[in-house]
Amino acid sequence: MKTFEYNILSFPMTRKTSLTDMQACLNVKGAEGWEVVSISSSEFANVGHTVFLKRETTSIGATE
Repeated sequence: MKTFEYNILSFPMTRKTSLTDMQACLNVKGAEGWEVVSISSSEFANVGHTVFLKRETTSIGATE
């Protein structure tokens, strides 16, 4: 059985280069095996973007 772990990142959109910073961070996470599954955006109070990621874990003794 496949198992997953999850990660949540927050990117406040307060600087002009924020999207470039976000892309660079997500590229690093992608190289570590993380996959973006959802993004929530809000301009209210400069919240910016919340990104939800997952990656498959290796379970010892897992049966496929």
